[in-house]
Amino acid sequence: MAAAPVFEVLRRGWRHTRPLLLLAATATAEQPGISAAGATPESRRQTAAADAELLLLGPAAPRPHALPPLPAGVSPALIAHAGLRELGLLQRTQVVDLGCPVAPAVPHLRLPGLEASGPAACVSTGQAMAPERVAALLQRGRRWGQHWPMGEPLLLAECVPGGTTTALGVLRGLGIAAEGLVSGSLREPVHGLKARLVSQGLAAAGLAAAAEPLAVLAAVGDPMQALAAGLLVELVPRGVPVLLAGGSQMAAVLALALALAPVAQRAALAQGAVVATTAWVAEESGSDLQRLLECIGDRWQVKPQLAPAALRFHHCRSAALRDYERGYVKEGVGAGGVAVLWELAGRDPAELAGACDRACEQLLRL
Repeated sequence: MAAAPVFEVLRRGWRHTRPLLLLAATATAEQPGISAAGATPESRRQTAAADAELLLLGPAAPRPHALPPLPAGVSPALIAHAGLRELGLLQRTQVVDLGCPVAPAVPHLRLPGLEASGPAACVSTGQAMAPERVAALLQRGRRWGQHWPMGEPLLLAECVPGGTTTALGVLRGLGIAAEGLVSGSLREPVHGLKARLVSQGLAAAGLAAAAEPLAVLAAVGDPMQALAAGLLVELVPRGVPVLLAGGSQMAAVLALALALAPVAQRAALAQGAVVATTAWVAEESGSDLQRLLECIGDRWQVKPQLAPAALRFHHCRSAALRDYERGYVKEGVGAGGVAVLWELAGRDPAELAGACDRACEQLLRL
């Protein structure tokens, strides 16, 4: 693990980390063939609820919403659950529903009014969210960031089916040449389909490259991005380290925060927030997260940080976990960030793989 200052803070204070899972939805996920976060558009409507329940309740407990069928593999919420449980951080985990069609049947916060007014529209419309909703989410994130306890690092996770497409939309809208770099839940990212939907949306919204961040979010974004960017803009300047637990979606959040931040704060922002992802995303041949972060850095003259986890499943008994090594699922629900935090806590990645193996066997016995 790299020796950047933020990692040293996390090594000392990992026990005080607060995991925050943001659930959101977008009609982009209803496009056939765009996501593997559920085998059908209908099943993807309850993906976020099912993942939040697996994260908090675990594989052995009854869960009201069944996990949607996947082409292969198993929900990354299983990885996050196993890691947070073993680290003693599960009880510190908070879930926020930003307008999903199905609410999770576990304790969670659902925001009032505009902030939680249902799924975003498909990016192809160029009207993903009302500008008023974007402003309300961003302001909500800022307020949380302003009042966040100083001694509690944030592990920011997401579950947004269709979210890598909105990530591409935001990145392109902000002037990043992200085509072909963004990952996804499918074994082979569908770059052409995503690019076509995003191009339609940006054209419909009349946005040129390097547009204003709130306009980009309203045109082709999703609710998670708006609230997360607001949080990030306030937390890092206050000295709160942030693990952006994910891949392309968290890269888009970082890009939004950099676009929103004053010029004088951008370098510190890039140093105080780390994109923490799985090896399966970091090494994926069909995308390039490292290059994507370099493009973001070039755009705002900063050096974003990437921390790939060492967790691997080659030797797991569970075939569903070994599917990760075949290119399925790869990331989500904070799995990569939890695996990185595990290492920062001084734990062996092989131990986490064993905990995931046991959890997967429990899950498949039900």
